[in-house]
Amino acid sequence: MAEESRLERDAMVAALADFEYRELRVDGRRAAVAVAIGGAAGDRRMILTKRPSRLRAHPGQFALPGGSLDPGETAPQACLRELAEEVGLTAEPSDILGRLDDYGTRSGYVITPFVVWVGDTLSTMTIDPGEVATVYEVDAAEIDSDPRFVSIEESDKPVVQWPFRTSLVHAPTGAIVHQFREVVLHRRHTRVADFEQPVFAWR
Repeated sequence: MAEESRLERDAMVAALADFEYRELRVDGRRAAVAVAIGGAAGDRRMILTKRPSRLRAHPGQFALPGGSLDPGETAPQACLRELAEEVGLTAEPSDILGRLDDYGTRSGYVITPFVVWVGDTLSTMTIDPGEVATVYEVDAAEIDSDPRFVSIEESDKPVVQWPFRTSLVHAPTGAIVHQFREVVLHRRHTRVADFEQPVFAWR
């Protein structure tokens, strides 16, 4: 099956149904992100954003649409709310096709990634400039990039880097995209919870 076909809804549902995600049962602030897939048939894209440089937390970094859970909110609810708030894409609970492994960050968050189908609606995106500086539509070939792993003195875990165009995207975003690539494009149940973040992202 061609990479592009693996980003069609039915193919992703089948791939995620075979994947047994892992939850992190630890105390920590909870967040949820959307691996949002949509666009024209045969040319589906993943939504990636870049945060404004003026933000206090993680300025200028690549991110998937998402954020912290509000009081009383579930992770799926937060994922869909943040997707609508940040990039103006509305999805229903039934559009959540599956989830990937929780990722614990150095800053104390447990991030739950959901794969969300947004169909043909990418042309309707409207970004919130307070949350998003740039939005990218990432095609299957760009998702399917071999990661790089770097050793650092501060940790015995490898720092993962997902190559994207002229940049390197680090964990958590780089780790989540890498697992999505492995699970959905290649049906490899690769774990990423032990991939490290660069030191600059530990705050």
